[in-house]
Amino acid sequence: MRRVIFTLVATGTALVVASAQTPAGRQVVNDAAQALGGKDRIEAVKTLIIEGEASSWGAVGGVRPDGPQNLTKVTDYKQGIDVARERMRVTETRTLQFPFALATVTRQDLRLDGDLAFNVPAAGAAAAGRGGAPMPNRANAAVWRQRRADFLSHPIIAVRAALHPGAKLGDARTQAGQQLVDVTTVVGELFTLAVDASTKLPASVTWMTSDDNLGDIAIQTSFAQYEDVGGVKLPKQIVTKTDRWKTWELLVSKNTLDGDVGDLAAPDAVKTAPPPAAGPPPVLVTAEPVAKGIWYMGGTGEHSVLFEFADHLVLFETPGNDARTLAVIEKARATVPGKPLTMAITSHHHFDHAGGFRAAVSEGLTMVMYKDNVALFKDVASRPHTIDPDALAKRPKPLKVQAVDDKLTLKDNTMEVILYHVKGDVHADTELMAWVPRDRLLVEADQFDKAWTQYPWGSNFIQNVEQRKLNVDRILPVHGMGLEPWMEVVATIRSKPATASPSR
Repeated sequence: MRRVIFTLVATGTALVVASAQTPAGRQVVNDAAQALGGKDRIEAVKTLIIEGEASSWGAVGGVRPDGPQNLTKVTDYKQGIDVARERMRVTETRTLQFPFALATVTRQDLRLDGDLAFNVPAAGAAAAGRGGAPMPNRANAAVWRQRRADFLSHPIIAVRAALHPGAKLGDARTQAGQQLVDVTTVVGELFTLAVDASTKLPASVTWMTSDDNLGDIAIQTSFAQYEDVGGVKLPKQIVTKTDRWKTWELLVSKNTLDGDVGDLAAPDAVKTAPPPAAGPPPVLVTAEPVAKGIWYMGGTGEHSVLFEFADHLVLFETPGNDARTLAVIEKARATVPGKPLTMAITSHHHFDHAGGFRAAVSEGLTMVMYKDNVALFKDVASRPHTIDPDALAKRPKPLKVQAVDDKLTLKDNTMEVILYHVKGDVHADTELMAWVPRDRLLVEADQFDKAWTQYPWGSNFIQNVEQRKLNVDRILPVHGMGLEPWMEVVATIRSKPATASPSR
């Protein structure tokens, strides 16, 4: 899970002129409250129920880094908010509109109760994740902070938070026909509220977050198509952008004011659950020999493969995050002491497989990747990470890249590894697989995992192997638990064909 750390976003420089009686920032908030229905009416709101259908996209998760992002259709969407108690429940059905190896239809029930964020699985048992300030467990802190951001990213909630006597407001400024004010909530959360200069209605709420791969990014939720519900203006279109990617669009079919949202309190099992252990979870890396000069770098998280050449080492895959990749690099150097680790191969552009890319750059490794991934990862390597500095921010190094077209051979008198582009992959069309002729061993990422329930791109994987005339004996998946006999891989793929693929 990505770390998310929310902090202040400041945009624009021109000051809004305030009256002598009211500071400019306070005036912007007061005007927004009046436009929404009046301060007293806004503060009297007890509950909100938002229903509709949505489209959801991942950031950098499509078939190509420069192409459309994967689309998920969200139906039966319902967000119930207990405004005063700061509780929220979101239920939705998500249907993937792209090929996937696991379930393509899922039902979610996501909850927030003050400083507790938790999910209710379909079976009904609540899985706890504590939040608050400070948070001992970073992953759970990220979940809680994200959910709090979702809670606050509604015009009624955001303006109420800004109206609170304990809130702090920054100086107002104007930008592109909007009035902006930075809001620090009573519990220390920081966001920017933008108000339309003409209508005075809230136009957006913006947060700054720290993302493992993209660094300092803005997440902006915008509001449009306001309607009057019981004397309060509520938006019927809600759109979220994550950095430059549009990631969410909700078309509201029904807004309900002060309706019955049910009991949104966390169950006792969640309230009494012990808090998570302090600090990030430990990273375990194992080095299992699978052939002469080849190790499977397993343990916690996603896996990598280490190749030993006559005078250097090469790593296949830098997944997870900084901590995982740095631990893998340390283990690789300890496994074969005396030989420098010089290269790291990035299989493809999906961030679960490249979450440690910047960490590898910070260690001075040459990054090997398919040519169409170069532009994306040059951008990743150059992004500022000031909110939550990572290894590359702390130890800057220039990016060294070796691009691969259709094929690249890495060879000396002890090892030969041939990198091939996996053509026509509907999951990731910029993917590389690694072939070791001596051992008839194929190393791959996101082509096969025995745990998958279907193989939408499995036949294409087999076709690539056959077209390359590779006499494969075994494969070593990055996903999975080690070596798999090729004949069993083929049989598994053919026994679990994909369900009908949705159109993009």
